[in-house]
Parts: sequence; C-alpha cells; structure tokens
Amino acid sequence: MFEVIFFSLIVVAGTGGELCVSRAMKEVGEVHDFRPLAVLKVIRQAVCVKWMWIGVGLMTLGFFSLLAMLSLENVSFVVPVTALGYVAGALGGRFFLGERVNWRRWAGIFLVCVGVTLVVVGKG
Repeated sequence: MFEVIFFSLIVVAGTGGELCVSRAMKEVGEVHDFRPLAVLKVIRQAVCVKWMWIGVGLMTLGFFSLLAMLSLENVSFVVPVTALGYVAGALGGRFFLGERVNWRRWAGIFLVCVGVTLVVVGKG
C-alpha cells in the first residue's frame, strides 16, 4: 500500500514540480546573457515567481518519496516504474503548459508504458 502512495508521489509530485518550474521560467523569460551579474538577475527574478516555489516544494516531496521507495524496493524495479513521469510530463506539458505533443512523442510514451508494465508484471 505504501508503495503505491510513494510511487504516486514520485510521479505526480516530481513531475508536477518540474512543470511548475518550467512555468516559472517561461514567466522569467529566456536567458541570453550568461555573465555572472546577468545570471544573478535571472535567479532573483525566478525566486520571485510563485510557481518556482511550488515547483521546488513538489520536487522535494517527489525526491523524498523516491528515497523512501529505494529503501523498500530494488533500484531495478523503482527506476523503471518512475518512468511513468514521462507520461505525466507529456500530459502536463499539453494541458498545464499548452504545449503541442505530436504523435511520435505519444508513440514513444506508449512504449514507455509498455516497458513499465513489463517491469511491474515481471516483479510478481
């Protein structure tokens, strides 16, 4: 039971955090100048965006859930199952960030799902 909760947190919170950080950086804008002062300015802008903090919090939750799962299961099981984050990432990119996801990406994501299914079925 705890495994399902932790895997869900890894996928949903971890990927949700990445989506929120991406949204924050889209608000900040593209980085063109990599001089130290310019980079510090971008960092200052980024930490002022609420999505950045939501994202960091969610990614932290996902990370500690991953640590918990690694203490319960073999890494050869945990890492492949966390690949479901690719599915969540594509769905979040499409519906949360408004990105276009072409059929080739969906086909690749489908193959990832098949792979995860094989790993989970092989555990039993």
